[in-house]
Amino acid sequence: MSHSRYSGQIVGLLLAAGRGRRFDPTGIRSKLLQKLPTADGRTVLASAAARLAAALPLCIVLRPDVPEQIAQIAEYPWVQCANADDGMAASLACGVQRTADAAGWIIALADMPYVETATIQALAAALRRGADIAAPVFEGRRGNPVGFSRLHLPRLLALRGDQGARSLLQSFPVVEVALDDPGIHQDIDTVADIRQSSS
Repeated sequence: MSHSRYSGQIVGLLLAAGRGRRFDPTGIRSKLLQKLPTADGRTVLASAAARLAAALPLCIVLRPDVPEQIAQIAEYPWVQCANADDGMAASLACGVQRTADAAGWIIALADMPYVETATIQALAAALRRGADIAAPVFEGRRGNPVGFSRLHLPRLLALRGDQGARSLLQSFPVVEVALDDPGIHQDIDTVADIRQSSS
């Protein structure tokens, strides 16, 4: 896979390398492979990938040895993060490294399949207009995904632990993009979340 396909573009990075222990403490049932109660019956992972892919060129970060997940997203570019168990920051840095010549990144979480494509496009537009960090806001609360410009490339690559990029959101100016999208707050952590969620 050549790196040039991302050159100068805003890239959607879908982080799908977590184990989802809250969903199933045994780690046997992957929440990303659960089917959503939507008309197309797609899985959590396939839905999140499709919504991101509709807005931006994307790269999906997976953990090693997940053939079922690869089958769900085989049509998209993906990378496996060998040290995914080190925490969300490891998979984030892995994805940024793979797409290092991008103009910026919209960092999306695979367990948030209800984020609207328009939301992703609005965040990318904020980056193109000069924002270094762009975060979506619904009903006064920030949510995910979050956009970062190239300015933060070294900081994104240096992230460690399980907080993802939260430290950057606390340390640098954030352009808030107000949106009518409850999906920015809806993540799938438990089996009940799948049944309750809206399409």
